[in-house]
Amino acid sequence: MATWLLLCCLIASSLAAAAAGDGGNQVYIVYMGAVPQRASPNLLQESHLRLVSTVLKRGRRAGSVVVRQYKHGFSGFAARLSEVEAAALRRKPGVVSVFADPVYHLHTTRSWDFLQQAAVKIDAAARRRGAHKPAAAAADPSSSSPDTIIGLLDSGIWPESPSFNDAGFGPVPGRWKGVCMAGDDFNSSNCNRKLIGARYYNESDVRGPSQSGGGSPRDDVGHGTHTSSTAAGNAVAGASYYGLAAGTAKGGSASSRVAMYRVCSEEGCSGSAILAGFDDAVADGVDVLSVSLGASPYFRPDFTSDPIAIGSFHAVAKGVTVVCSAGNSGPAAATVVNAAPWILTVAATTIDRDFESDVVLGGNNSAVRGGAINFSNLDKSPKYPLIDGAAAKESSVSDAESASHCEPGTLDSGKVQGKIVLCNHSEGDTSKVVKADELQSAGAVGAIFVNDAERSVATTYLDFPVTEVTSAAAAAIHKYIASASQPVATITPTATVTEYKPAPVVAYFSSRGPSAQTGNVLKPDVAAPGVNILASWIPTSSSSLPAGQKAASQFKLVSGTSMACPHVAGAAATVKAWNPTWSPAAIRSAIMTTATQLNNDRAPMTTDSGSPATPYDYGAGQVHPTAALDPGLVYEAGEDDYLHFLCNYGYDAPKIKLIAASLPDGFACAANASAALISDLNYPSIAVSGLGGKGGSRTVTRAVTNVGAQEAATYTVAVSAPAGLNVKVTPTKLEFTKSAKKLAFQVTFSGGHDAAAKKGAMSGSITWSDGKHLVRSPFVVTS
Repeated sequence: MATWLLLCCLIASSLAAAAAGDGGNQVYIVYMGAVPQRASPNLLQESHLRLVSTVLKRGRRAGSVVVRQYKHGFSGFAARLSEVEAAALRRKPGVVSVFADPVYHLHTTRSWDFLQQAAVKIDAAARRRGAHKPAAAAADPSSSSPDTIIGLLDSGIWPESPSFNDAGFGPVPGRWKGVCMAGDDFNSSNCNRKLIGARYYNESDVRGPSQSGGGSPRDDVGHGTHTSSTAAGNAVAGASYYGLAAGTAKGGSASSRVAMYRVCSEEGCSGSAILAGFDDAVADGVDVLSVSLGASPYFRPDFTSDPIAIGSFHAVAKGVTVVCSAGNSGPAAATVVNAAPWILTVAATTIDRDFESDVVLGGNNSAVRGGAINFSNLDKSPKYPLIDGAAAKESSVSDAESASHCEPGTLDSGKVQGKIVLCNHSEGDTSKVVKADELQSAGAVGAIFVNDAERSVATTYLDFPVTEVTSAAAAAIHKYIASASQPVATITPTATVTEYKPAPVVAYFSSRGPSAQTGNVLKPDVAAPGVNILASWIPTSSSSLPAGQKAASQFKLVSGTSMACPHVAGAAATVKAWNPTWSPAAIRSAIMTTATQLNNDRAPMTTDSGSPATPYDYGAGQVHPTAALDPGLVYEAGEDDYLHFLCNYGYDAPKIKLIAASLPDGFACAANASAALISDLNYPSIAVSGLGGKGGSRTVTRAVTNVGAQEAATYTVAVSAPAGLNVKVTPTKLEFTKSAKKLAFQVTFSGGHDAAAKKGAMSGSITWSDGKHLVRSPFVVTS
């Protein structure tokens, strides 16, 4: 992987303490909740300045310390303050929270074809079970209304990419209020009828002139160009990465418009810029926001000090669907981020494409299957001496284990020169790319990394012949080395393999549930392709081109939940285009309840380690874009539902009144508000904690709204539950009519006779069906 992607995968988040002058001041965000009714942006700006002036020392002007103001979707500002001034503002009436400006990091074709092909196979299996494919699925879901607008908070965009050509697009929708900001190497003519808006938030304005990047909507990282083309890029024939993954690259909602909000640079994504992006996107008129970035799972800000939670809450309240990446800190449990219940949170899975690069052994020319991206020019015949790292240990190095992992400084260059070196690789090692560079510098002709966890993610090594094999495959290589007096081998250049099985599997890096903040809301929500995704990229320098290539590829293969997020954003835009009056909750529900849990072997999905996947890995399952257009029933939720969630989360009524745009007179949190009642949020999935053993019981309530073509419809329920858990749904039949479009039901979970023996999470599902639609809700119950 490129260095920037490794940084993205680490998601190392820290609080920014940028100095501004000589007083030790730093940037703080002052969040003041919803915009008051009948308050104009100008009035808000003035009120912000007046407020901050009340805590400043004589000689400091409010206009010189306030660096950003939020006045459309919500109220607040960012300012350079001392710790004392920030503390004083926390005590002011009307202030929800004051927190140091955090720096978040990016969570960093065939994928859409795979989703469509998989959908056909899954639908065929569903028909055999007595259900039917929705009529809408007969159409191409990417051919939606051209008036749907997808906004992205990301690293910018490369407007010259063919993915953003506006040929065939009509006039920009009249409701669009955004702008195309001029900046470094970017002007208004770079926008068009496809790329209709571009904004940037210059970090030097906030953190001083020493901060690079951010002075233009133009992408100098590549991440934003990749995600925006994945969500809404045009169909581009003949796309490939130097011949690999060849085909037509296209976005999930190719007819949608794109608006880029550059909130990230190579240094990261500041919270103050993220909030500004949300604020502007709401005012500009986007329909869907794709946010492939987040905090570290080990830095868990409260909802009122998390820029993504704050911005997305107010965006959803304004009718904007917000889709976020789940994070790249898997496979450890409880690492999912962006877990607020108003966010659609996305995990990452593989697709049915592999990048195969084999090891051919001497003797009988047997091939050991491996995978990576290299453009090897080695001879096809196995004639290169083969040695493992431990045997090439530098004599002064005592640590044979480090040498077997080919850690820098542990190998004797004389022993590896002209040879292919076999290296173990584990989590926590020096990066494979660094190891490969060291081996190449020492004169090795190639390398083989034994790597179980990351095998499914194709690392790019360009001209240096490197491949990666599993430990099971490596056993054959070790056996050959031990048995041959002069072991030799070769490494084949990468070849693209399609219809690879099994797929999808949950990627090792994809962050897992349960959420440390919202254990009674099941997260992530859904999974989508996020491994080796081909999409548009920025031009690269000639020094990084493979041998014989004269021009940089316009496309690149990248992995991360960053890549999964825009797949779901594209699907959400399509659902919105087909159902323009639907709320963000209805769109989320449609995507979740129609998700699939089978792979292309028609077997239950697994993780890439081979273990059975659970809702903590993939939420409701793999997104099924066509079925989501006609889900039958949806679970609705609005701002009031989320406010009651905040009550149960622990906020008091005065704070909630500041957060909300408007509340009924006399609004109060229930006297029995508690975290356990979060399970009653009308969510498309169910999470219950603290059930207890035998005799323990918990009942939750849900309501579904009929959005099918038939007003009169009867749905019956089917329950799939594990041993040790009793699940009862009441009633077992829902009869919808013209006057009864929304009906409620209850689910009671109780411990069975062997519940005491059950530890950990127990998962299953509740599925409503009218013979045409399957409306599935996963559940997870912990004792």
